Amino acid sequence: MAEKSKPAQPEIPAAVDGQQGQFGVQKIYMKDMSFETPHSPQIFQEQWSPAVNMDVSNSASALNEKTFEVVLSVTITVKSGEQPVYLAEVQQAGIFHIEGFPREAINRILATICPNILFPFAREVVADLVMRGGFPQLLLAPMNFEALYAQHLKQEAAKAVQGGAKH
Repeated sequence: MAEKSKPAQPEIPAAVDGQQGQFGVQKIYMKDMSFETPHSPQIFQEQWSPAVNMDVSNSASALNEKTFEVVLSVTITVKSGEQPVYLAEVQQAGIFHIEGFPREAINRILATICPNILFPFAREVVADLVMRGGFPQLLLAPMNFEALYAQHLKQEAAKAVQGGAKH
């Protein structure tokens, strides 16, 4: 019997001073969403070949020293040539309890683990909005928030080196 492989999940970092850190999801909710079809109903009468652009970002804010809100923003812009077909914007949010970790680990959790939890919810909302807008289903591919965070850290380090070289 072959063993099923599990999808890679980011690991929660080690805690402080050998103590067990705590991580929990308190709430997941829709903060904002919108869907626009600026050229409807005419767009449904035309032949169009879609070009899809997706922008994803996330932000975190402390509600108190152990509770954080993370907002994952997903913007999908679909054009045919230069004409916009539709625009879908989703802000999926969550409230997370995080304590007992070093500051760097908390930053990593907020930038990787929390968005990984929120992304499937945002993906479902995008798919639903697009279909309700009268367009073919749009399924967003999974995202690697660990790689995005590593890229962000690399860019920040490069900025710091450049800033230090200017003095």
